[in-house]
Amino acid sequence: MSQILSDQERSHLDQRIAEVEKRTGAQIVLAVIERSDCYAELPWKAFALAVSVASLFVFFLHVLWPEWSTQTTVLLALVMTLAAGAVCALMAVYLPWFARLFLADHRREMEVRQYAESLFLSRQLFSTSKRSGILLLVSLFERQVIVLPDTGIGKRLNREVVQEIISLMTPSLASGFVARALNEGLERLEQVLAVTATGIPGENELPEEIIEEKGS
Repeated sequence: MSQILSDQERSHLDQRIAEVEKRTGAQIVLAVIERSDCYAELPWKAFALAVSVASLFVFFLHVLWPEWSTQTTVLLALVMTLAAGAVCALMAVYLPWFARLFLADHRREMEVRQYAESLFLSRQLFSTSKRSGILLLVSLFERQVIVLPDTGIGKRLNREVVQEIISLMTPSLASGFVARALNEGLERLEQVLAVTATGIPGENELPEEIIEEKGS
């Protein structure tokens, strides 16, 4: 898997994480995932749509010009219909922007959240003494952001604030500026959590490394 963030971007984000943690007392982990699910049904959806549209076109052509229908043209129409389906299926495999056209919003949100929750558990981000871990995850294929706080810090991040952070990051992520999106999320987290921060920040209990995974 090729590196998603450059060394310079990683260095800058590592520095920002340290600054935010110092000001807020939170333990923040960033994650960048290529895709949260394989979505095996997307090529089939593209195939079915293309075949349906092509078949409808052939049907109207037959209604308007009946003399057009011969054994040769019917065979040709069948081949072209299946070819259109195959081309669209391949486009859904190799062109992410095309595949996303067939992905429902609720499905992409559900899959990314499940991936984030699994990552939170597998990386043991719940292991901080004050349960102050926060996972800030972006999934590139889905262009989805998940902010997952642990129980000790969830009280300081209500649903409205989390949604605000997601809305702030999404435009940059959709434009392909992953590092900018993560930096915007960190800035807003800092603004929100610094207001309610109490006491001296504790020891850094979670790895500093930014997680990059290919995903499913």
